[in-house]
Amino acid sequence: MTNPTRGPDGRPLKVRVKNARSRTTSSQKWLQRQLNDPYVARARREGYRSRAAYKLIEMDEKAHLLKKGMRIVDLGAAPGGWSQVAAKKIGLEEGRGKIVAIDLLEMEPVTGVIFEQLDFLDEKAPARLLELLDGRADIVMSDMAANATGHKKTDHIKIVALVELAVEFARQVLAPGGTFLAKVIQGGTEGVLLADLKRDFTSVKHLKPAASRADSAELYVLATGFRGKADPLPGEEGYAPIGQSAD
Repeated sequence: MTNPTRGPDGRPLKVRVKNARSRTTSSQKWLQRQLNDPYVARARREGYRSRAAYKLIEMDEKAHLLKKGMRIVDLGAAPGGWSQVAAKKIGLEEGRGKIVAIDLLEMEPVTGVIFEQLDFLDEKAPARLLELLDGRADIVMSDMAANATGHKKTDHIKIVALVELAVEFARQVLAPGGTFLAKVIQGGTEGVLLADLKRDFTSVKHLKPAASRADSAELYVLATGFRGKADPLPGEEGYAPIGQSAD
């Protein structure tokens, strides 16, 4: 790998990755893209754990999502970039607000953030999250993505299905007027998802932050003004596990 230098116009020259027998073509392309990504470099400089932090920063600048003292659930939180951003915005270091981050993977601690390593589909997860938040959530946010197969249509269907499950979870933990924010992929099968959200939220729209790569099909769906009835929790009449319908 060559070291970056600056050209006549003062801008860094593109970093090129030398061929290596141990790398596949796709991994080599990914590495070269990472090395030349300004958001990756900025995240290192500013102490964020991933470039995804800037997606939330940019969406918050546009939609004014994060406010002091909020209660927030961060689904699929690892490595913690979104939790870092939210912690600063809601005043965690000042003792204001609460954030509960949840993931199947381990996550290094973020100051003030409560982390639970568990599956949000676990039937005990909603009640556990409400207990940790000491009340219902103002925002449920998710940057989760299903494992990619490389087949665009299949990947789209998988992530829409994941978001639909996240919506069911949000219904169990959101406060009236609450917000749901989640990653989706452009495609032709999210119509049912959007119609479902419009029944329970006063406003539903898509956002495409600048930090989302231009060649990426990812978008974010933002649903605000939760007006649906909270789904029953375990032990309450009418309860059904996430992904199953109540009889």
